[in-house]
Amino acid sequence: MSVNTVGVLGCGLMGSGIAQVSASAGFKTYVLEVNDSALQKGMGRIEKFLADGVAKGKLSAQGRDTTIGHLVGTTRYADLEACELIIEAIIENVEEKKKAYAQVEAVVGADCLIATNTSSLSVTELAAGTKRPSQFGGLHFFNPVPLMKLVEVVKALTTSAQTHEALVDYARAIGKEPIAAPDRGGFIVNRLLVPYLLDAIRCLDEGLGTVEDIDKGMKLGCGYPMGPFTLLDFVGLDTTYFIANILFDEFRETRFAPPPLLKRMVLAGHLGKKSGKGFYEYSR
Repeated sequence: MSVNTVGVLGCGLMGSGIAQVSASAGFKTYVLEVNDSALQKGMGRIEKFLADGVAKGKLSAQGRDTTIGHLVGTTRYADLEACELIIEAIIENVEEKKKAYAQVEAVVGADCLIATNTSSLSVTELAAGTKRPSQFGGLHFFNPVPLMKLVEVVKALTTSAQTHEALVDYARAIGKEPIAAPDRGGFIVNRLLVPYLLDAIRCLDEGLGTVEDIDKGMKLGCGYPMGPFTLLDFVGLDTTYFIANILFDEFRETRFAPPPLLKRMVLAGHLGKKSGKGFYEYSR
């Protein structure tokens, strides 16, 4: 099952990164957004990342130009007709994703594969909303996509062995390290990471230490590249809250229950770096 042309649904933070690494690896890559304004913002993000790479000597000007040459931005599903793989990276909402898959299936060929970049939703449930559940799987990338090497390749109950193998091969072709993850809440990484982050919030709320000292303790004591609160602010407190609620709904274990402090901060709009304030304050 050969993939040469890739379509990416969504040109936000994750979608633009996926489109960039796909194009950089030599795949003709179409990236779709709902309107031209969102598309131009996402394409601008890609162009800035590549320009910064050239300025820092990490990428040649030719490499930048080649990547951009492999990219096609669009707002029309019809332009995805030639794609052999569609990677969906839109809002974490089951119904919105299913609507997108229906529009994809109306234009792509019968052999086209569909993969979701969901970080928390059931891949099997999403696959069931398509006409090709055996050709559907998960490709969970990590932020920032151009820098993070890992991709969780998720096999739904309906995913064929051939589809799973093709998704693994694609992940390797774009320079990533794939791991096989089960279609269970949080897959592998978030299943382990989210309880750790929630525990850090509980420890703060119980007076175990300050934000700075807890972060420093985990960095210097455990060798983590960043402390839990720095990571929470980077990921987004609303994103963590959303994933935690999904995990708690699935497993009903207290370790997945969002702490009251996290809920209050989300309600207050203190979402981390993207809002300018989370556990730390940021200049926007």
